[in-house]
Amino acid sequence: MSTYDLIVIGTGPGGYVCAIRAAQLGLKTAVVEKRKAHGGTCLNVGCIPSKALLHASHLYEEAAHHFDAFGIEVGTPKIDLAKMRAFKDEAIAGNTKGVEFLLKKNKIDAHHGTGKILAPGKVEVTAEDGATTTLETKSIVVATGSEVVSLPGIEIDEKKIVSSTGALDLEQVPGHLVLIGGGVIGLELGSVWRRLGAKVTVIEYLDRILAGIDGDTAKQFQRILGKQGMEFKLSSKVTSAKATADGVSLTVEPANGGEAQTLHADVVLVAVGRRPYTDGLGLEEVGVAKDEKGRVVTDAHYATTVPGIYAIGDVITGPMLAHKAEDEGVALAEQLAGKAGHVNYGVIPNVVYTYPEVAAVGATEEDLKAAGIEYNVGKFPFTANGRAKANLMTEGFVKILADAKTDRVLGAHIVGPEAGNLIHEIAVAMEFGASSEDVARTCHAHPTLAEAVKEAALAVEKRALHM
Repeated sequence: MSTYDLIVIGTGPGGYVCAIRAAQLGLKTAVVEKRKAHGGTCLNVGCIPSKALLHASHLYEEAAHHFDAFGIEVGTPKIDLAKMRAFKDEAIAGNTKGVEFLLKKNKIDAHHGTGKILAPGKVEVTAEDGATTTLETKSIVVATGSEVVSLPGIEIDEKKIVSSTGALDLEQVPGHLVLIGGGVIGLELGSVWRRLGAKVTVIEYLDRILAGIDGDTAKQFQRILGKQGMEFKLSSKVTSAKATADGVSLTVEPANGGEAQTLHADVVLVAVGRRPYTDGLGLEEVGVAKDEKGRVVTDAHYATTVPGIYAIGDVITGPMLAHKAEDEGVALAEQLAGKAGHVNYGVIPNVVYTYPEVAAVGATEEDLKAAGIEYNVGKFPFTANGRAKANLMTEGFVKILADAKTDRVLGAHIVGPEAGNLIHEIAVAMEFGASSEDVARTCHAHPTLAEAVKEAALAVEKRALHM
């Protein structure tokens, strides 16, 4: 029987990072992974493959529709979907093998199989062939991530009615793709297939897309996606979706009731959210408490209701983001090693990797209004940014929210080119308690897209220079 200081169940971003940090701090560490490859949903069927396809499809659309504006003639590009999927698979393999290398480098034992907690300090691993091994440890971390949620009466077959996993491996471009859900995952994958030629219709139960994102930013983003060709049916619900011989038949009704209509699609992507994956872990048997949403209940130090068992990432409360899970993994490893790890949940960036990108950090205007906090807004459009104009990337804006009394930056929201990179300037500023004036007085190189961040900070005091 192997004995460890720490066993991490799940090697997604939270799990493998937790294990690496623990090993760096001198803890004898092991991981348990049910997949053949490490990396969890993110590297295998989520973040990495979707970004590979987003990049490839963006290049295709640029070549097909936008190169001519730059004086580049390439003729009509053709799609080799099999080769594009192979490119995506290479990206997955490169990243998962990278995690395997890091685990070996840090002398972390990797046990492949399904993990189950038998008792505090004991984990049983069942291999693919049914063989079982029992491991002993001082501490156990549950980092098993999340899984796709479907809707009642809608059966995902990963062929015509697909989850985000199936949407990564369609064998041909659908004529009409219907997205059920107007969140991040649906809009990203919908963008991939729209660029490659599909008609895309988004059906969203709410009266807006991107719930939780700043409302002003979401509206602007929807307008941009509409100009690109996406169609939206907001305040609508899908009551049935049935695979037929030639596609999928959907029944759609107003969210608040009303006359139903029938839509036909070649492929339907169900992207209505994810739920914590905790099946078969033995949590209930050992007494680990869960909340009403199936999330593992933890305290501020990631401890569950059973001593010696901890949880991080998608299985606990908070945004289901890979980088949030990573930071929790590092913080927990440091705490277990006697250090003072922590996560600042007020400064966790969120990015939608479409084109243009959407990025946010901190509070939205809706958050601040609900909390009764007085604030000032600084907003600057990319149409007034020299680099954006030169590169024909003028859609969107940067918006900074600052406390009306102290000028401390409370949040930022960007829709536009490189938003996912630009948001980190504001994240660092917020981490250090910076004011909008601090950002505005920081010299920014010219000509860069980042100048739009400086101008938005200047605009908080109504003194933008280029607008």
